[in-house]
Amino acid sequence: CVSGTKGDPGINGPIGDPGPKGDPGQCPQVRDIFQGPPGETGLPGPVGAPGLPGENGQPGPRGLKGDQGVIGAPGTPGVMGQKGEHGIEGNCNCQNGTKGDTGLEGSKGNKGDVGVAGQQGNEGQKGQKGEQGDMGMMGIPGPCTPIVQSAFSVALTGSFPPPSQPVSFLKVIYNLQQHYNPTAGIYTAPINGTYVFSYNLVASTRALKVGLFWNFLPVVKTTQTTDLGTTSQQVVLHLSMGDWVWLQVRDSNSNGMFTNSEASSTFSGYLLNPDSCDMIMSREVSNPVIPDTFPWDDS
Repeated sequence: CVSGTKGDPGINGPIGDPGPKGDPGQCPQVRDIFQGPPGETGLPGPVGAPGLPGENGQPGPRGLKGDQGVIGAPGTPGVMGQKGEHGIEGNCNCQNGTKGDTGLEGSKGNKGDVGVAGQQGNEGQKGQKGEQGDMGMMGIPGPCTPIVQSAFSVALTGSFPPPSQPVSFLKVIYNLQQHYNPTAGIYTAPINGTYVFSYNLVASTRALKVGLFWNFLPVVKTTQTTDLGTTSQQVVLHLSMGDWVWLQVRDSNSNGMFTNSEASSTFSGYLLNPDSCDMIMSREVSNPVIPDTFPWDDS
């Protein structure tokens, strides 16, 4: 008969009921004393009372030298000491010595620096006139026809201009050579020669008394008393280079110079003939510096 294989373990059965309590144990008569295992650490106890002060320790080693301190303020000056006693006068057995021999002359020194220049001396007497020099070579012939031109024609832009000073004709009709200064109201002659000047002025509201001035003095004067009447004048003058010519109203009571869109007040002039070809010189005309007023009378 062949035995079969071992079967799988069965399922654990339920726990049985506890057994009855055993008899109480008996303490031995002789007890063996032995140390049990240490218990767990207890909680910290309260802080104890401070102990007694300990004894003073031994002195430590000497420290290093410290840095130098800040210099203090100067002290108050002390009281001046008393004057000492006068010493005993010493004895003097002095005698004048004899004069020594004259020394030898020294060698010549180096040349000194140049001194400061002295003041200028008085002017000497005028010398005699020298002999006349030889005649120079003849120059190149000059031009036979003058080429300098000068002309202007201007008009008034505002009625009743300020009196006792040049009238400014700001509207330029012709002034190619720029010899007339509209702002200053003055014509400057560019060369020596013969010139022609003329004006045609309208009067309104009051009388008009106007004069043509040449270098601060009137040359000709005209008067117009008719409302919207005109006054005209033409004059020929010989001027030198740099001479000034302008028009000027006498005063406020006789300042009737007028202009509008239908009536023009004009001033014109031109170079008629230069003096000669050798005297022709031209220059740039700058703004002249003129006084505030000029006298009306030519006396």
